[in-house]
Amino acid sequence: MRIDCPYCGERDLGEFVYFGDPVPRPDPSAADAAQRFHDSVYLRDNPAGPHQELWYHAYGCRCWLRITRDTRTHAMLGSAFASDPA
Repeated sequence: MRIDCPYCGERDLGEFVYFGDPVPRPDPSAADAAQRFHDSVYLRDNPAGPHQELWYHAYGCRCWLRITRDTRTHAMLGSAFASDPA
């Protein structure tokens, strides 16, 4: 697979580290915080089709990226810096 880094351009997958889905952290002060953390880690959807993931360009610019990838074909559909609001 090749990932298009917005800063470095298209690079081999070996330069990147997969972090996971961009899932918001539950509120630790909530009454059912333990259950919410359990659910956010272990009970996630497994979508077929376009899906957003977080990747770290470890052997490049060291930027966090938000990658849109089709889980059926592994086609990279887009990338942006993770701190971008879009």
